[in-house]
Amino acid sequence: MSKATIKDIARAANVSVATVSRVVNNGPKVGAKTRERIQHLISTMGYQPNINARSLVMKKAATIGVVIPDVADPFFAALANGIDQIARENKVQLLISTGQVSAESEMKAITSLMQQRCESIVIHSKKIPDETLIALFNDNPKFVLIDRYIEAISHRCIWLDNHIGGQKAADYFSELNHSNIACVNSNLDIDDPKERLAGFQRGLASHGLTLNDKLITYASPSLQGGEQAAQDLLKQNTPFSAIFVYNDAMAIGVISTLEDKGLSVPNDVSVIGFDDVLLSRYSRPKLTTLRYPIDSMAKNAALLALSANINPTAQSSSYSPELVIRESTQAL
Repeated sequence: MSKATIKDIARAANVSVATVSRVVNNGPKVGAKTRERIQHLISTMGYQPNINARSLVMKKAATIGVVIPDVADPFFAALANGIDQIARENKVQLLISTGQVSAESEMKAITSLMQQRCESIVIHSKKIPDETLIALFNDNPKFVLIDRYIEAISHRCIWLDNHIGGQKAADYFSELNHSNIACVNSNLDIDDPKERLAGFQRGLASHGLTLNDKLITYASPSLQGGEQAAQDLLKQNTPFSAIFVYNDAMAIGVISTLEDKGLSVPNDVSVIGFDDVLLSRYSRPKLTTLRYPIDSMAKNAALLALSANINPTAQSSSYSPELVIRESTQAL
């Protein structure tokens, strides 16, 4: 059975094709009863509007794109999900393009979405140079940058203050009377690890504490990376009672290794993670962490990307992480 066309709907409703088009596109100048009759016919006859043709008629993007490094990572899955919720509310499709953490792959991901006539794109890019992104955004007024700040395009940046996150972790460890503190950081050459470490060190200094260089270790930002980092820390034979970890995945890997080596978390070592991904609420012990409000940030970024009137004088949208206290920390 062939699908109904817009002409079939118009004929059945005894109205013009233009009237049906107004109903499909939520346009004005259609009476309530006529609108209801047409909507009923659309539903019962199985008419499906051509989303690409509709976007051309309305001069409105029928899609929104997102560039993320990895769909399997819980953090980026949450980012994509937040954008998808806004896409559904606005009746547009979400297109996902992945770019591993390299400038070339990130540009390929962006280009792929542009080739699919995607005008609104939320871009998570850590490696494309600032000047390249500035030029790209100047040519594409509905691009939004998430998880990064560039002053020249600040009105289209949605970003997290990583320094404050590190500072809050330091403040809480000081409150719990810890002074021998380690740090497990990411080995990725991006700003986030540097900013979190700098904020953590500044926070410790404000309490008269310093971070021993021997107790700073780097690894891949994954469960396996956390395991390796914990093993490296233990090899130092330098005592520590607390660890600030770059993200939750690494933190859970750290806890697993400490427990395997006979150390109890938090009785022997307190651990703070970063992100508050779903897994952190179900780990054992449940993970104390800094909540990264990625869902709110993603939704804000999607709304901004879909907006036709981005104000170039507007302030950037900066977010602060929130300390979530669970079971992996306790007073010394």
